[in-house]
Amino acid sequence: DPVTGVEMASTGEVACFGRTKYEAYMKALVATGFRLPKKNILLSIGAYKDKQELLPSIEKLHKLGYSLYATAGTADFLEEHGVPCKFLEALQDDEQRTEYSLTHALANNLIDLYINLPSSNRFRRPANYMSKGYRTRRMAVDYQTPLVTNVKNAKILIEAIARNYDMAVSSLDYQTFAELPSTSLEEPIAKQTPSLQELLHNSPFKGRDITSVNQFTRKELHLLMTVASEMRLGVERDGVLDILKNKLLCLMFYEPSTRTSSSFDAAMKRLGGQCIMINESHSSTKKGETLSDTIRTLDQYGDAIVLRHPDDDSADVAAEAADHPIINAGNGSREHPTQAFLDLFTIREEVGTANGLTITFVGDLKYGRTVHSLCELLKHYDCTINLVAPKEIGLPEKVRSGLQSRGQLGAESHELTPEIVAKSDVIYCTRVQKERFEDLSLYEKVKDGLVVSAATLKHAKKNMIVMHPLPRNLELSPEVDNDPRAAYFRQMKYGMFVRMALLALVMAS
Repeated sequence: DPVTGVEMASTGEVACFGRTKYEAYMKALVATGFRLPKKNILLSIGAYKDKQELLPSIEKLHKLGYSLYATAGTADFLEEHGVPCKFLEALQDDEQRTEYSLTHALANNLIDLYINLPSSNRFRRPANYMSKGYRTRRMAVDYQTPLVTNVKNAKILIEAIARNYDMAVSSLDYQTFAELPSTSLEEPIAKQTPSLQELLHNSPFKGRDITSVNQFTRKELHLLMTVASEMRLGVERDGVLDILKNKLLCLMFYEPSTRTSSSFDAAMKRLGGQCIMINESHSSTKKGETLSDTIRTLDQYGDAIVLRHPDDDSADVAAEAADHPIINAGNGSREHPTQAFLDLFTIREEVGTANGLTITFVGDLKYGRTVHSLCELLKHYDCTINLVAPKEIGLPEKVRSGLQSRGQLGAESHELTPEIVAKSDVIYCTRVQKERFEDLSLYEKVKDGLVVSAATLKHAKKNMIVMHPLPRNLELSPEVDNDPRAAYFRQMKYGMFVRMALLALVMAS
């Protein structure tokens, strides 16, 4: 007896994980676009056996506060068993009375969920397959009202709703009433995944200066990356979080900055806090004020200070002068810790891990503070690092010898050869920084020596990525932008999440 049915409105399968079958089932429904009911549920149950089987579940819906509507036979059955409901009838168009019209309720999306269990009377269906029940099921599909046509599905859905799973919450709130089990165990029981609030409350960074990547252990880096992932989810879900509400961040930049300054500004505001932005041209530095005095001044206004300064020792000077935390946003050509953190996060997000990779640094390795910091950070991971730069702007010997002593130093070259490109999982480009050169003739000699172009990437792996801290000049061709392996614009967005995580870990109450 094949007949047209709404059961074939769509095809495909969804598989979801859950701690219970009810959570997994609800996740699977949500994944298909199924909308969970908020208030009004319509019931139309054909067979008496199905009515009896579903009755306990319907009673649960009533106790949960849902408004129940039912067609004639179902309404009578529920009233007999003490479950209040409102009667709706599928009347003809010329007989419509709005308050009792099932058609009107479906057409105006007044119903959040329609449970319609067709009659199993095999003698009636072939003769009257276009029944009112069928037409209302068809109408539910047409008006995109969530529809359930199987008693087992209805029971598990109602039980899942009764268990009150909140699909919008990513962290888990819980309270331990007793230590379970009470017997001694040789193996420890599984630990609960900590919530974001717990991670921030137990932060090892709270109130600390962030001046160098060398301050961080691998465990602390893992915490920072975990919180950054939570921030990403929070922004995608809520837009603005209130973790740093009533907190004030001072931004002091003695060098030009687009990404770092705006990223910190956006990160603080995404966390619900406020910023004061000061640049050198509007500060008392023009009147001869020292860095220490400027920092002591800002220290009176804010809860933390982000500083970028051309002097290599500026971060240490500021940390000595301030009572509140100092966050280094670049000190001369020495370090750029927060850029290194976001670079590491980018590698983890784009490639999956920092272990087992070959990372090739290309360009100005002498003055590229982002390279210096990332090289130090990568000592916590099992990776190979290639160095490609003109000899005049090669990696400082201190950083290079560190890589060599750890067994991480791979190929060294003055040219980006196809062989190096083919083995690279990450190509990290840097700009040749004109402002760092005392001899401009040397800058002119090396500025265009290394260029990553579409032709370069013909030799690269399909799943590798190209990174750049930006801004760029000619070292990275714009034609690479449309290659899916170009990660540098995504890298900027990751930077906001990492800086949100860092600010929260340092400043949260």
